Amino acid sequence: MSARPATPASPKNYKVKSPQPGQPMYGCEHLQRLFNQDQATTNTSIQHYKTILRTIFDTTPLISQTAKATDGQIVTSLTPTYLCLQCPSTLTEDDRIKHGNKKSHRFYVESRSGALYCQMCDDIVWDPTFEDLRIRKMGTGTFSTTRKRKHEELFEAADPVRDNPTYISANTTAASCKANGLRGIYNAGATCYQNVVLQSFIHNPILRNFYLSDGHQSSNCDTPHCLSCAMDDMFQDFYALENTNGYTAANILSGFWISEKKAFENLVTTKEQDAHEFFQFLAEELHERNGDGKKPETGSEHSCNCIIHQTYYGKLQSTTTCQNCGGVTNQVQSFLDLSLPLENLSQKKSKKAPSRPNGGVLTLQECLDEEYVKSDKCEYRCNNCNSMQQARRQTSIKRLPNVLAIQLKRFEFKQGRNERAAKIDTPVQFPLQLNMLPYTNRARSAPESKENYELARSCTYDLLSVVVHVGEIDTGHYLSYCRVGDQWFAFNDHKVELAQKSDVLNSQAYLLFYIVRSLS
Repeated sequence: MSARPATPASPKNYKVKSPQPGQPMYGCEHLQRLFNQDQATTNTSIQHYKTILRTIFDTTPLISQTAKATDGQIVTSLTPTYLCLQCPSTLTEDDRIKHGNKKSHRFYVESRSGALYCQMCDDIVWDPTFEDLRIRKMGTGTFSTTRKRKHEELFEAADPVRDNPTYISANTTAASCKANGLRGIYNAGATCYQNVVLQSFIHNPILRNFYLSDGHQSSNCDTPHCLSCAMDDMFQDFYALENTNGYTAANILSGFWISEKKAFENLVTTKEQDAHEFFQFLAEELHERNGDGKKPETGSEHSCNCIIHQTYYGKLQSTTTCQNCGGVTNQVQSFLDLSLPLENLSQKKSKKAPSRPNGGVLTLQECLDEEYVKSDKCEYRCNNCNSMQQARRQTSIKRLPNVLAIQLKRFEFKQGRNERAAKIDTPVQFPLQLNMLPYTNRARSAPESKENYELARSCTYDLLSVVVHVGEIDTGHYLSYCRVGDQWFAFNDHKVELAQKSDVLNSQAYLLFYIVRSLS
């Protein structure tokens, strides 16, 4: 007797969720028409919605607005993308409208939350059938009702009020877990110098973790117009809210406007200011609000456990050697950033290579060598000789910070008959990875060895953000690049765009921020 031929399994027929008291049966009249066409359309729509939810919640792209379109091209925007319910297309907001008009496809799934959008209603619609699938997928990672029940048995006690569907629909909102800090900051009138520094703070993971974990408790702070409270509000808005609109840093601005410190007077004008000065002022203010309250003194070894010192502060050691008796004097001082002159080094290179205008291109390592490897002649009073003597002075880094801030001194004040400030446009090449061991005092005291190799690994930094000044000194503009994961973004006031590594490395950097690799 021949075996009975196998027959293909019948396709699963999906049912629209039965109406519940206080709930509509359909999300909108247009969805009602879709479900009432025929069983095949209902099956296809629900199955495709489940596939889309798997795409959204089972993968973790760099940003939730990144997806691959049907032609293989990567679609990325700073606003959500939309996955068509009626075909395998992923679309930006502008393309969604064109697609709907061309294909007559009217239903889309928003790429962040999985919510359903109806183009004819021009709104997100709440449909019981689709919402039940979305909540199950978000809550348990599956569409199975069995696992949902087991999950509830393990973690939840029965609650007749909570289990009431009308109570749930009226009081439940899905928490946003995908806010990623990618927001621009509006220019409030020549405030681009502030915006670029604030972006570097926002995308600094140490500061981000501090403020998002209530490191500064704004609710218990009694300081009026506290800048650290304003920073706390800013971090919450950038990372706790799923919003890609531009941010208005009104609290930061008002903090400087109201401050009685003379150091802040220049920052309250409507003229362009120096981003490096703003970085120093803001760091100092945040130190005073979160630390010991003492102003860091220039040339002193100031120690503090505040978040600013833990993030940016390192220590320099200046070693002076008497040429007469060989006596050595060491002086240690704290530093917030390293300032590297460009003009003298550029002129030196010009003399060596006169055919190259402005000395050609400098490298960041050459600038660091000039300051922290080479020694200079000087005169100082030697205690051993008890007189003024010729000496050699060498500066090195005694302790590296977690985030290394470097200023390339592009603005110099020219003295003479016509005193004026001038900008130095000399190109400076800087790397994505930077080994800082050669500039430390440990590198000079230890010979080449396995220990030095381990030291080099611990002194490796990755580029985190870059502040760029374009244009003339009085009429120029600041913009910045910040890294989120492995992807770079360009921040130009309220505009945010994807950037390539080549864009970053070819920019005319003014401030560089490197983070130690063990923390990046």
